[in-house]
Amino acid sequence: MALPVVSLKMIIVVHWLLTTWGHLYPWLPQGYLWSNYAVLAIGIWAIAQRDSVDAIVMFLVGILITILMDIIDIAISYDLLAGRQPNIALRDQFRFSVGMAILSLLLKPVSCVFVYQMYKQRGGDYNLNFGFPDLTGNRDRTSYQTIDGPEPPHEPAASAGIKISTAAY
Repeated sequence: MALPVVSLKMIIVVHWLLTTWGHLYPWLPQGYLWSNYAVLAIGIWAIAQRDSVDAIVMFLVGILITILMDIIDIAISYDLLAGRQPNIALRDQFRFSVGMAILSLLLKPVSCVFVYQMYKQRGGDYNLNFGFPDLTGNRDRTSYQTIDGPEPPHEPAASAGIKISTAAY
């Protein structure tokens, strides 16, 4: 089963929208915004330079780092403001904001899989094996022939011009 083709632009737009909605109610620290928007800026660089392996690797590593940072930011900041809004409208806005931040966090590992596929398409050579051949690609090249053609069987005695009689055995 092959993975569907997902555009890098779509990944960036979805994460930008979810990051913006996640901070609609100011409950997360500023580091949440800075880290996520910085990674999205690296993603824009990866869009601009389609052949750059470095840009896509930095975007992939950035997403992986922000997964950890988002978990820490959400875990620390949620209890500070949960249920402390003065009216129902602000409480609903807080819940929506929390939901979007969590949805963004849940979609980041999926985005990492698609970005890793893009990395391999751009010529990345790091072979990451999860045990799923369709996901990581099969790099077993033992069944391929050389470019020069098939090699003839090598017999050392025959190539030296020495004839060995097998009748004596």
